[in-house]
Formats: sequence, structure tokens, C-alpha cells
Amino acid sequence: MNGAQALIKTLADAGVEVCFTNPGTSEMHFVAALDTEPRMRAVLALFEGVATGAADGYARMAGKPAATLLHLGCGLGNGLANLHNARKGKVPVLNIVGDHATHHMRYDAQLQSDIETVARNVSPGFVRTSMSTAELCRDAAEALTACMGPPGSVATLILPADVSWGEGGVPQACPPLPPAPAADEARVQEIARALATSGKKTALLLGGRALQGGTLQNLSRIAQHTGARLFAEVFPTRMERGAGLPHVERIAYLAELASVQLSGLSHLILVDAKSPVSFFAYPGKESDLLPRGCQLHTLAAPHEDVAASIQRLLDATGAQATPALLQSPKRPERPQGKFTADKVCKAIGHLLPERAVLMDEAQTSGIMLPMFTAGSPRHDVLTLTGGAIGQALPCAVGAAIACPDRKVLALSGDGSAMYTLQALWTMAREKLDVVSIIFNNRSYAILNVELQRVGAVGAGEKAHGQLDIGTPALDFVQLAAGMGVPARRAMTTDEFIEALAHALATPGPHLIEAVVPPTLGGLKLRILPRLLGSLKHLPKPLAQALKRGIAP
Repeated sequence: MNGAQALIKTLADAGVEVCFTNPGTSEMHFVAALDTEPRMRAVLALFEGVATGAADGYARMAGKPAATLLHLGCGLGNGLANLHNARKGKVPVLNIVGDHATHHMRYDAQLQSDIETVARNVSPGFVRTSMSTAELCRDAAEALTACMGPPGSVATLILPADVSWGEGGVPQACPPLPPAPAADEARVQEIARALATSGKKTALLLGGRALQGGTLQNLSRIAQHTGARLFAEVFPTRMERGAGLPHVERIAYLAELASVQLSGLSHLILVDAKSPVSFFAYPGKESDLLPRGCQLHTLAAPHEDVAASIQRLLDATGAQATPALLQSPKRPERPQGKFTADKVCKAIGHLLPERAVLMDEAQTSGIMLPMFTAGSPRHDVLTLTGGAIGQALPCAVGAAIACPDRKVLALSGDGSAMYTLQALWTMAREKLDVVSIIFNNRSYAILNVELQRVGAVGAGEKAHGQLDIGTPALDFVQLAAGMGVPARRAMTTDEFIEALAHALATPGPHLIEAVVPPTLGGLKLRILPRLLGSLKHLPKPLAQALKRGIAP
């Protein structure tokens, strides 16, 4: 075997079944070697950010890593935004980044760059340049071990061309992962005492593995038994929800609203989550959202066994026999009237099929989505974990490949969709069952909100022009058609419902362009900063009611 053949066999033996590729000259021996391994599926992306976002979505749903094949430092750089999202979501991704042959590096050719420095931004736990064919598969096995964790992470293996083409490659077995530790007895007892004494002044903040399946049921039993509340991180990596599952309230994106949710807590218990902070800094506002005087506890850190730690707390609180509080089945009625982003969200809740996967990057247009889908059939939600936009369409590609028997819906704003629109081509090429819904409000609407919130003064025509993407108007129907995806434009509520029903009933990729006004615009946008600023001065019940009105 040459190095590339041995490397691909090492990956396949370890259970890596998919490689999302955007190759160049340095990777040609790896590309050729793909035909030697029938267990490895190769999926071409037209842009590296699609390949990395797809690997992220695949791993979230498959529970194991995919590989990416990228071309030199520039190719890796093009994929950094979605690798950032994967890193923040603690998602296992293995990057294979081609490099110049070792003897060619000293010539500083046009594409020569410091790939390791680029990679450390998104894979701080493992970056390595494999310098010989004999060592390549050992390096790959260590990279896989590093990315599978726990916690999951991005690992980057740099593959010089001569290491790839060199003969004498020997596949390497990955060592079994050591068992992750669970919370020790002292920590569990401390948290159990806090839950017993504080009741409704205690909350559990859930992330990652705590928001799936049986672990979520056990957490609901603990909450029901002790009176504690359950919150999810603002942007959870993967969240199972819907009818028959415990309902968990997500922390709001806007810090002022999050502060209302957390107000009055004496204890906050982290379960595979981090302490809440404001997404950005704002003049005169706190970055740390933990209420003053609130004691922070960690039941399960990202490197620990979440399910076992929850089980220990379940036993310590005596909540084993307490039934979980489950969401009853309830769909919203068919929406009618003026077409808005809220009506799109309501229609999704009305029609959402069983076991769907929702990749939510709807930004301000999706504010009502959690409320309208709470009682829909059981489904998974994937979110923008790192805040780097352009994730929805690529992530949906990976999710659809991981779960070919499930319908995937990708919800994106118009601006964020344009970052990685090439994902539509991969959907068409691979015949993926993805419905892409583009909220076209012809604006970077979230930035109009932030312009108000940060207190930037003097913004006039030139400033507002940087947030307006309506001139010229983007035509997503033509853009989708140009990449082989059937598309419809919806200008009314009835048109959208008809388009969504058709897309859900028809296999293969579809795109629906929903032309809607900004959710937060006009008078709403002007009064929002004052309303948010007033929340801390209002009685708690009134502040909570206003929070629910703004972002249920």
C-alpha cells in the first residue's frame, strides 16, 4: 500500500465512513486511493466551508466523525468558519489537509503556507504534520482518538504529498477509548443537597449530550422531584424535542432576556454546558449572566460521562420513581392571513413530520420556531453553536447523509445562506432529502437589531446601507435552479404551506424562498433597546411576561 491507501483503510477500520472533499493537486493520491476502499463514501463540495459544515452535521447526527479532505492552508482557511462552529459544539471532525511534498517545502512555492498555525484556531487539541509514510497511520489513529474524546473536537492531520504517495503504508488500529469518569460522590451529594434545599431557586443548564434521549428523561425526573428548572444552552449542539419528550426552555440569545430567565436563582448546575455569558460585550452591561450570589456547580464537565453522572444524581435525589414531565402532542393550526416569518414557523410546526431534523439558522426570523414546534412530532434541532453564519445548508447536507431515512429541514436567513449556497449543488448531486427554507427579508436583520443595542450613534444612509442586501434583490429560485435544486417562491401564507407540503411529500432536495418582512423592524426595532433596558427595573412577573412576548 502507499500512504494514502493505508490511511483510508485506517479510517474505515475505525468506523469513518464518509469523507467530504474539496481536493487539489497535493491530494490526488488520496483521491485515487478512495477507489480502493468500498466502505468510504466520498462527497464532493464546491467550497471548503460546505465540506467542513457537512462533516459537522454528519457527526452531530451519526455520533461519530466524518473526515474532510482539504487543499493546503488556503483550503483549510476557507473552511474555518464551520470548523469553528464544530469546535464550539464539541463535535468530532477529522481534517485531512494536503501539503506540498516534504522536499518541495523549502522552495516556498505560491501555495506554501503555515498550515499548522491556521489549524490551531479550530483544532487546538490535535494538529500534526505526518512526515513519513511509516508514521502516517499511527498519526491518523492518534488524531481519531483525539477528535472522538470526550469531549469531541476537531483534529487536523496534515498530509504531505510524498507521504501520501510513498510506499510501505501500514494500516493502524485505533486503541479503544478509555472510559470517561463520572461525577464523584462528594460532588453529587453537594448538588443533591442544593436541589433539596433550594427548590425553584435552582436550575440545571443542559448542553450537548444532556439534551438527548434517556439522559433528558432522567433530568426531567430530577427536576420534577426537586422543583428545579431545566434550561438548555442558547445554541445547543443537538437537542431532541417534541411530543413525548421533556420540554426544555432554551436560554435567550439577547442577554437582557437571558437575565430575566436566570433571575432569582441561588444555584445553577451545569450538565455538559458552560456558565452563561453574553454573546457580545455591550456598553454598560454585564458580560457574565450568572446572577449575583448564585452558586455554580458542575455535575458533568465535557470530558466526563454525562449519562452516568446524571444517573448518580437521580439516585442521590431519590427521583427514580418520579415520572418525567413530557410534552403532549400539539400542533398549531394552519396559519392564515398576512405572510410573515412567524407564519412560516407556524406552518413548519403544523406540518413537521415524525423524526425530522431541523437545522436552525433562521436568526431573527425563527424567534417563534421553538414555540410552534414544541408539541410537534419528535424531532432533532441542530443550532449555530459557534455563531459563525453559513452553517445551515452545509450542516443539513451532513445530517441527511447520516440519516437518509429522515427528512431534514434547513432554515436560513438570506444573508447567511449566501455564505455557503454551494451546498445546494451537493444536495442535488447526492439526491439528499433536504428542504431548504430561506427567509428572504432582504436585510441583515440581526445586525439592525445589534446596531440599536450597542448604542452606536450617528448611523445614517451609509451605515444602514451596509446592512441592506435587497439592492439588487437576491433570487433564490434562480440560484437554486442553477445548481439543480427544484425551488419555489412563496409570497403568501397559502403559497408557503402548499410549497412546504409538496416538498415534505416529495423525496429529494427542495428550496422554498419565503419573502417576508423583517420580524424586528420599524417601530418594534426602534423601541426594542428601551424595552430591553427596562426589564431589570420591572417586577419579575412583568419582566417574564415581556420576555415571553418577545422571545417565547
